[in-house]
Amino acid sequence: MHSGTLVTLALYFILMLGIGLFAWKRSTDTSEGYLLAGRNLPPAVAALSAGASDMSGWLLLGLPGALYASGLVEAWIGIGLFVGAAVNWVVVAPRLRAQTEALGNALTIPEFLANRFPRRAVALRVVSAIIIVAFFTVYTAAGLVGGGKLFETAFAGLLPNAGMSDYMLGIWITAGVVLAYTMVGGFLAVSLTDFVQGCIMVVALVLMPLVVMFGEGGSGGGSIAAIPQEGFLSLTHGLTFIGFLSAVTWGLGYFGQPHIIVRFMAVRSVEDMPTARNIGLAWMAVSLIGAIGVGIAGRAYAQRNGMVLDDPETIFIVLSDLLFHPLITGFLFAALLAAIMSTISSQLLVSSSSLTEDFYRLFLRKQASEREAVNVGRICVALVALAAIATAADPESEVLGLVSNAWAGFGAAFGPLIVLALTWDRMTANGALAGLVTGAVVVMGWIYLGWNGSFLGGPGVYEIIPGFVAAWLAIIIVSRLEGTAAPAQG
Repeated sequence: MHSGTLVTLALYFILMLGIGLFAWKRSTDTSEGYLLAGRNLPPAVAALSAGASDMSGWLLLGLPGALYASGLVEAWIGIGLFVGAAVNWVVVAPRLRAQTEALGNALTIPEFLANRFPRRAVALRVVSAIIIVAFFTVYTAAGLVGGGKLFETAFAGLLPNAGMSDYMLGIWITAGVVLAYTMVGGFLAVSLTDFVQGCIMVVALVLMPLVVMFGEGGSGGGSIAAIPQEGFLSLTHGLTFIGFLSAVTWGLGYFGQPHIIVRFMAVRSVEDMPTARNIGLAWMAVSLIGAIGVGIAGRAYAQRNGMVLDDPETIFIVLSDLLFHPLITGFLFAALLAAIMSTISSQLLVSSSSLTEDFYRLFLRKQASEREAVNVGRICVALVALAAIATAADPESEVLGLVSNAWAGFGAAFGPLIVLALTWDRMTANGALAGLVTGAVVVMGWIYLGWNGSFLGGPGVYEIIPGFVAAWLAIIIVSRLEGTAAPAQG
């Protein structure tokens, strides 16, 4: 590892901390400023912030690793995600922006649900906040695993480890920088750093596969076709109907991801939504194609050069180290950290907002001042981060596996609830609560029983499918049986 790589990374960390200080001066005096940047995000910032906080280390580690190991058939996950994101921008984004402001200026998803269904306000806030904190601890841990893998693979033995492994050192460094700018600058810091990180990520994902295929040492992108694995470049080889559903239904998760849809609440106006949508979807399309290219081209490079990779999820890291000038390698590592940190910061802030607004202010200090609420939020950010560090301590953890579990949990618990709350006037408070609980319980039960790995003697079924369907049915059935419809609000 060249010192130039470390210099580039150091400059990246300084930039992130500088943005945090800038945001601290601009938007941390009130809860609305700290948690939603005053609902004044420009469309480009909101779009890239939503994309960067969505994709996480999964985009540069998990997805390329899956394609490296299994071939193009794994691209169905990306296709499903793109379709889900497009529907999310069209159906959820404008309605959520308008209704959260109209219904008591709700600052969190639990608060919006409570205002939408006042008959079960406390129960909805508490249950949804518990689900948010529980699943985000796992989701944040997935990001920290990515940071640990980066330092373990790329910086082994180069940094003083203070008696801990390079993996744990990477986790602590990643968490430390994220904590610094998130605690100080709040939502504005997170959104602005996401914007910068999104730009870095897309440049890296365009650059990497092109250099691997056509750059020095990678001559002959056509050698991809010579990979001996049967059906490696086929979208359908070995694909079962269940496998197809389990891949494309990742897109269902978008409707219920609090760290993504909260960006919709912060856009400065509903009129800005089409612009934000177009920017966000363009960024996502290019990034997904780039990530697919990294996995496929990386496998071709490994095949040509007799390279054996113990962990496919490290292909981006290995290629960055092998093929680029140290300064560019540092930029590529910064892109990976950008993917990881943008998601972690968003998740920490959403978890903190739920703990502050839906527990502390609801039960402990109803009359807490704005300054007190902001400071409690900062403490909660640190507490959730420590829980995630403990969860990520196992170096054998797989980024894609952890993300898939948390993604399914949020998608099933909140997805049907958010969509129907925004679009169906006859939904009732008890229906909302039934859907929230049913979605979370079915997902956790499915994982516990191992049916996401093997179901009825066949391939596993991704837990978001039964969870999403069960939650949707629970909302519809309970609302209709109750016979009294909740009035349309906002």
